[in-house]
Amino acid sequence: MAVTDTTATGRPSRPRLWDRVPAPSERTLRRLAAASLVSQMGIVVTGGAVRLTGSGMGCPTVPRCTDESLVATPELGIHGLIEFGNRLLTFVLAAIAALTLLAVIKTLGSERPRRDLVVPAVALVVGIPAQALIGMVTVWTHLNPWIVTLHFMCSAVLVAVATVLVRRAQRPLGARPDELGSPWLGRLAALTIAVAAVVVYLGTVVTATGPHAGDEDARRTGLDLESVAQLHTDAVCVLIGLSVGLYFAARALGSPGRSAQAAAVLVAVELGQGLVGVVQYALDLPVLLVGLHMLGAVLLVAAVVDTWLAARWLPS
Repeated sequence: MAVTDTTATGRPSRPRLWDRVPAPSERTLRRLAAASLVSQMGIVVTGGAVRLTGSGMGCPTVPRCTDESLVATPELGIHGLIEFGNRLLTFVLAAIAALTLLAVIKTLGSERPRRDLVVPAVALVVGIPAQALIGMVTVWTHLNPWIVTLHFMCSAVLVAVATVLVRRAQRPLGARPDELGSPWLGRLAALTIAVAAVVVYLGTVVTATGPHAGDEDARRTGLDLESVAQLHTDAVCVLIGLSVGLYFAARALGSPGRSAQAAAVLVAVELGQGLVGVVQYALDLPVLLVGLHMLGAVLLVAAVVDTWLAARWLPS
Protein backbone atom coordinates (compact mmCIF):
# COMPACT_ATOMS: atom_id res chain seq x y z
CA MET A 1 0.00 0.00 0.00
CA ALA A 2 1.40 3.44 -0.97
CA VAL A 3 2.46 5.71 1.85
CA THR A 4 1.61 9.40 1.66
CA ASP A 5 3.82 11.95 3.40
CA THR A 6 1.88 14.00 5.93
CA THR A 7 2.52 17.18 7.84
CA ALA A 8 2.39 17.53 11.63
CA THR A 9 -1.36 18.23 11.37
CA GLY A 10 -1.96 14.91 9.64
CA ARG A 11 -2.71 16.49 6.27
CA PRO A 12 -0.96 15.21 3.16
CA SER A 13 2.10 17.35 2.42
CA ARG A 14 2.43 19.01 -0.94
CA PRO A 15 5.56 18.35 -3.00
CA ARG A 16 8.03 21.19 -3.02
CA LEU A 17 8.25 23.43 -6.07
CA TRP A 18 11.69 22.00 -6.88
CA ASP A 19 10.22 18.46 -6.87
CA ARG A 20 7.42 19.50 -9.22
CA VAL A 21 9.84 20.88 -11.81
CA PRO A 22 10.67 18.19 -14.40
CA ALA A 23 14.27 17.39 -15.29
CA PRO A 24 15.37 19.37 -18.37
CA SER A 25 15.63 17.67 -21.71
CA GLU A 26 18.92 17.23 -23.53
CA ARG A 27 17.81 19.91 -25.98
CA THR A 28 17.20 22.37 -23.14
CA LEU A 29 20.66 21.71 -21.73
CA ARG A 30 22.24 22.26 -25.14
CA ARG A 31 20.35 25.54 -25.59
CA LEU A 32 21.35 26.82 -22.17
CA ALA A 33 24.98 25.92 -22.86
CA ALA A 34 24.85 27.71 -26.21
CA ALA A 35 23.29 30.76 -24.54
CA SER A 36 26.17 30.81 -22.07
CA LEU A 37 28.74 30.77 -24.86
CA VAL A 38 27.01 33.43 -26.94
CA SER A 39 26.50 35.72 -23.95
CA GLN A 40 30.13 35.35 -22.85
CA MET A 41 31.26 36.36 -26.33
CA GLY A 42 28.70 39.14 -26.44
CA ILE A 43 29.92 40.88 -23.31
CA VAL A 44 33.44 40.95 -24.76
CA VAL A 45 32.07 42.80 -27.78
CA THR A 46 30.12 45.28 -25.63
CA GLY A 47 33.14 45.69 -23.36
CA GLY A 48 35.16 46.51 -26.45
CA ALA A 49 32.55 49.11 -27.41
CA VAL A 50 32.96 50.68 -23.97
CA ARG A 51 36.69 51.00 -24.49
CA LEU A 52 36.65 52.04 -28.13
CA THR A 53 34.07 54.80 -27.61
CA GLY A 54 36.02 56.27 -24.70
CA SER A 55 33.30 55.25 -22.26
CA GLY A 56 35.50 53.39 -19.80
CA MET A 57 34.76 55.91 -17.08
CA GLY A 58 31.20 56.60 -18.25
CA CYS A 59 30.09 55.52 -14.79
CA PRO A 60 32.84 56.94 -12.59
CA THR A 61 32.04 54.86 -9.50
CA VAL A 62 31.15 51.27 -8.63
CA PRO A 63 28.93 49.56 -7.71
CA ARG A 64 26.83 52.72 -8.18
CA CYS A 65 27.07 54.60 -11.45
CA THR A 66 27.58 57.87 -9.57
CA ASP A 67 27.80 58.73 -5.90
CA GLU A 68 24.10 59.66 -5.94
CA SER A 69 22.63 57.25 -8.51
CA LEU A 70 22.63 53.52 -9.17
CA VAL A 71 21.93 54.10 -12.85
CA ALA A 72 23.34 56.34 -15.54
CA THR A 73 22.10 59.92 -15.37
CA PRO A 74 21.47 62.31 -18.29
CA GLU A 75 24.49 64.34 -17.20
CA LEU A 76 26.77 61.41 -18.04
CA GLY A 77 25.62 61.45 -21.66
CA ILE A 78 26.17 58.64 -24.13
CA HIS A 79 29.29 57.42 -22.37
CA GLY A 80 27.34 56.76 -19.20
CA LEU A 81 24.68 54.82 -21.12
CA ILE A 82 27.26 52.66 -22.88
CA GLU A 83 29.16 51.85 -19.69
CA PHE A 84 26.01 51.22 -17.64
CA GLY A 85 24.55 49.05 -20.39
CA ASN A 86 27.65 46.87 -20.32
CA ARG A 87 27.32 46.54 -16.55
CA LEU A 88 23.72 45.40 -16.88
CA LEU A 89 24.77 42.60 -19.23
CA THR A 90 26.67 41.04 -16.34
CA PHE A 91 23.32 40.29 -14.69
CA VAL A 92 22.10 38.63 -17.91
CA LEU A 93 25.19 36.41 -17.93
CA ALA A 94 24.70 35.56 -14.27
CA ALA A 95 21.04 34.65 -14.84
CA ILE A 96 21.92 32.35 -17.76
CA ALA A 97 24.71 30.69 -15.79
CA ALA A 98 22.46 30.21 -12.74
CA LEU A 99 19.67 28.67 -14.83
CA THR A 100 22.19 26.37 -16.50
CA LEU A 101 23.58 25.19 -13.17
CA LEU A 102 20.09 24.61 -11.74
CA ALA A 103 19.16 22.61 -14.84
CA VAL A 104 22.28 20.49 -14.50
CA ILE A 105 21.62 19.91 -10.79
CA LYS A 106 18.06 18.90 -11.59
CA THR A 107 19.32 16.12 -13.86
CA LEU A 108 21.33 14.57 -11.01
CA GLY A 109 18.17 13.12 -9.48
CA SER A 110 16.82 11.87 -12.79
CA GLU A 111 17.41 8.77 -14.88
CA ARG A 112 19.88 10.71 -17.05
CA PRO A 113 22.22 12.54 -14.67
CA ARG A 114 24.64 14.90 -16.41
CA ARG A 115 27.47 14.90 -13.92
CA ASP A 116 29.87 15.79 -16.73
CA LEU A 117 28.30 19.24 -16.92
CA VAL A 118 28.60 20.11 -13.24
CA VAL A 119 32.18 21.42 -13.25
CA PRO A 120 31.88 23.84 -16.23
CA ALA A 121 28.46 25.02 -15.02
CA VAL A 122 29.83 25.76 -11.55
CA ALA A 123 32.91 27.42 -13.05
CA LEU A 124 30.71 29.87 -14.96
CA VAL A 125 28.63 30.70 -11.88
CA VAL A 126 31.80 31.37 -9.90
CA GLY A 127 33.69 33.07 -12.72
CA ILE A 128 31.10 35.73 -13.56
CA PRO A 129 31.21 37.41 -10.11
CA ALA A 130 35.01 37.20 -10.23
CA GLN A 131 34.93 38.93 -13.61
CA ALA A 132 32.60 41.60 -12.21
CA LEU A 133 34.97 42.18 -9.29
CA ILE A 134 37.89 42.69 -11.68
CA GLY A 135 35.69 45.15 -13.58
CA MET A 136 35.13 47.08 -10.36
CA VAL A 137 38.87 47.20 -9.71
CA THR A 138 39.31 48.46 -13.27
CA VAL A 139 37.15 51.48 -12.51
CA TRP A 140 38.74 52.04 -9.08
CA THR A 141 42.19 52.14 -10.72
CA HIS A 142 40.96 54.44 -13.50
CA LEU A 143 41.45 51.85 -16.25
CA ASN A 144 44.87 50.63 -15.25
CA PRO A 145 46.03 48.90 -18.46
CA TRP A 146 47.23 45.77 -16.69
CA ILE A 147 43.93 45.38 -14.83
CA VAL A 148 42.07 45.89 -18.11
CA THR A 149 44.25 43.15 -19.61
CA LEU A 150 43.35 40.84 -16.71
CA HIS A 151 39.69 41.72 -17.25
CA PHE A 152 39.85 40.55 -20.87
CA MET A 153 41.80 37.40 -20.05
CA CYS A 154 39.16 36.43 -17.48
CA SER A 155 36.54 36.79 -20.22
CA ALA A 156 38.65 34.58 -22.47
CA VAL A 157 38.77 31.88 -19.78
CA LEU A 158 34.98 32.04 -19.37
CA VAL A 159 34.55 31.68 -23.14
CA ALA A 160 36.78 28.59 -22.99
CA VAL A 161 34.71 27.12 -20.14
CA ALA A 162 31.47 27.84 -21.99
CA THR A 163 32.89 26.08 -25.07
CA VAL A 164 33.58 22.99 -22.98
CA LEU A 165 30.04 23.17 -21.62
CA VAL A 166 28.57 23.36 -25.12
CA ARG A 167 30.55 20.41 -26.44
CA ARG A 168 29.89 18.26 -23.38
CA ALA A 169 26.18 19.02 -23.60
CA GLN A 170 26.26 17.81 -27.19
CA ARG A 171 27.89 14.52 -26.22
CA PRO A 172 25.74 11.48 -25.50
CA LEU A 173 25.27 10.60 -21.85
CA GLY A 174 28.14 8.56 -20.46
CA ALA A 175 30.60 9.40 -23.25
CA ARG A 176 34.24 9.42 -22.25
CA PRO A 177 37.49 10.63 -23.85
CA ASP A 178 38.86 8.39 -26.57
CA GLU A 179 41.38 6.09 -24.91
CA LEU A 180 42.20 4.36 -28.20
CA GLY A 181 43.22 7.46 -30.15
CA SER A 182 46.72 8.84 -30.55
CA PRO A 183 47.76 10.43 -27.24
CA TRP A 184 50.24 12.76 -28.89
CA LEU A 185 47.49 14.29 -31.04
CA GLY A 186 45.82 15.45 -27.84
CA ARG A 187 49.16 16.72 -26.54
CA LEU A 188 49.74 18.68 -29.74
CA ALA A 189 46.29 20.22 -29.34
CA ALA A 190 47.08 21.10 -25.72
CA LEU A 191 50.32 22.79 -26.84
CA THR A 192 48.31 24.74 -29.40
CA ILE A 193 46.02 25.96 -26.60
CA ALA A 194 49.02 27.12 -24.59
CA VAL A 195 50.43 29.10 -27.53
CA ALA A 196 46.97 30.52 -28.26
CA ALA A 197 46.79 31.77 -24.66
CA VAL A 198 50.12 33.56 -25.17
CA VAL A 199 48.85 35.06 -28.43
CA VAL A 200 45.65 36.37 -26.83
CA TYR A 201 47.56 37.80 -23.87
CA LEU A 202 50.07 39.56 -26.10
CA GLY A 203 47.16 40.92 -28.11
CA THR A 204 45.74 42.50 -24.96
CA VAL A 205 49.15 44.02 -24.23
CA VAL A 206 49.24 45.53 -27.73
CA THR A 207 45.80 47.04 -27.16
CA ALA A 208 46.82 48.29 -23.71
CA THR A 209 49.82 49.98 -25.33
CA GLY A 210 47.87 51.49 -28.23
CA PRO A 211 45.65 54.56 -28.40
CA HIS A 212 42.31 53.06 -27.31
CA ALA A 213 42.51 53.40 -23.54
CA GLY A 214 38.80 53.79 -22.84
CA ASP A 215 39.30 57.28 -21.41
CA GLU A 216 41.50 60.16 -22.48
CA ASP A 217 43.05 60.40 -19.02
CA ALA A 218 43.81 56.68 -18.62
CA ARG A 219 47.48 55.78 -18.67
CA ARG A 220 49.04 53.25 -21.06
CA THR A 221 51.62 50.51 -20.47
CA GLY A 222 54.55 52.67 -21.59
CA LEU A 223 55.86 49.88 -23.81
CA ASP A 224 56.94 50.42 -27.40
CA LEU A 225 53.90 49.67 -29.57
CA GLU A 226 55.91 48.48 -32.57
CA SER A 227 57.93 46.04 -30.44
CA VAL A 228 54.96 44.43 -28.66
CA ALA A 229 53.04 44.27 -31.94
CA GLN A 230 55.98 42.42 -33.55
CA LEU A 231 56.18 40.01 -30.62
CA HIS A 232 52.44 39.37 -30.94
CA THR A 233 52.86 38.73 -34.68
CA ASP A 234 55.68 36.25 -34.07
CA ALA A 235 53.51 34.32 -31.61
CA VAL A 236 50.67 34.29 -34.15
CA CYS A 237 52.99 32.74 -36.75
CA VAL A 238 53.94 29.98 -34.30
CA LEU A 239 50.26 29.37 -33.53
CA ILE A 240 49.30 29.10 -37.19
CA GLY A 241 52.18 26.68 -37.79
CA LEU A 242 51.06 24.46 -34.91
CA SER A 243 47.45 24.57 -36.06
CA VAL A 244 48.34 23.61 -39.63
CA GLY A 245 50.48 20.77 -38.27
CA LEU A 246 47.59 19.65 -36.09
CA TYR A 247 45.30 19.57 -39.13
CA PHE A 248 47.65 17.40 -41.18
CA ALA A 249 48.39 15.16 -38.20
CA ALA A 250 44.66 14.55 -37.76
CA ARG A 251 44.33 13.80 -41.48
CA ALA A 252 47.24 11.38 -41.33
CA LEU A 253 45.54 9.52 -38.47
CA GLY A 254 42.31 9.23 -40.42
CA SER A 255 40.78 12.28 -38.67
CA PRO A 256 39.60 10.55 -35.48
CA GLY A 257 36.39 12.15 -34.35
CA ARG A 258 36.15 15.53 -36.00
CA SER A 259 39.77 16.50 -35.32
CA ALA A 260 40.67 17.57 -38.85
CA GLN A 261 37.44 19.53 -39.28
CA ALA A 262 37.94 21.41 -36.00
CA ALA A 263 41.58 22.12 -36.84
CA ALA A 264 40.57 23.45 -40.26
CA VAL A 265 38.09 25.83 -38.62
CA LEU A 266 40.82 26.93 -36.22
CA VAL A 267 43.23 27.71 -39.06
CA ALA A 268 40.50 29.66 -40.88
CA VAL A 269 39.77 31.73 -37.75
CA GLU A 270 43.49 32.41 -37.26
CA LEU A 271 43.98 33.52 -40.86
CA GLY A 272 40.94 35.80 -40.70
CA GLN A 273 42.07 37.21 -37.38
CA GLY A 274 45.58 37.72 -38.72
CA LEU A 275 44.26 39.57 -41.76
CA VAL A 276 42.19 41.91 -39.59
CA GLY A 277 45.20 42.48 -37.36
CA VAL A 278 47.50 43.42 -40.22
CA VAL A 279 44.95 45.73 -41.82
CA GLN A 280 44.06 47.49 -38.56
CA TYR A 281 47.73 48.12 -37.80
CA ALA A 282 48.37 49.43 -41.33
CA LEU A 283 45.37 51.79 -41.04
CA ASP A 284 46.50 53.11 -37.63
CA LEU A 285 44.00 51.13 -35.54
CA PRO A 286 40.54 52.27 -36.66
CA VAL A 287 37.86 51.63 -34.02
CA LEU A 288 35.69 49.30 -36.11
CA LEU A 289 38.55 46.98 -37.02
CA VAL A 290 39.86 46.92 -33.45
CA GLY A 291 36.40 45.87 -32.27
CA LEU A 292 36.27 43.18 -34.95
CA HIS A 293 39.71 41.99 -33.83
CA MET A 294 38.45 41.64 -30.24
CA LEU A 295 35.55 39.50 -31.46
CA GLY A 296 38.03 37.43 -33.44
CA ALA A 297 40.05 36.87 -30.27
CA VAL A 298 37.19 35.16 -28.45
CA LEU A 299 36.29 33.20 -31.59
CA LEU A 300 39.90 32.03 -31.59
CA VAL A 301 39.60 30.92 -27.96
CA ALA A 302 36.46 28.94 -28.70
CA ALA A 303 37.98 27.39 -31.83
CA VAL A 304 41.22 26.27 -30.16
CA VAL A 305 39.39 24.76 -27.18
CA ASP A 306 37.01 23.00 -29.55
CA THR A 307 39.99 21.61 -31.49
CA TRP A 308 41.51 20.25 -28.27
CA LEU A 309 38.21 18.62 -27.34
CA ALA A 310 37.85 17.13 -30.83
CA ALA A 311 41.30 15.58 -30.55
CA ARG A 312 40.23 13.73 -27.38
CA TRP A 313 36.74 12.50 -28.26
CA LEU A 314 35.35 9.84 -30.56
CA PRO A 315 32.50 10.87 -32.90
CA SER A 316 29.03 10.80 -31.38
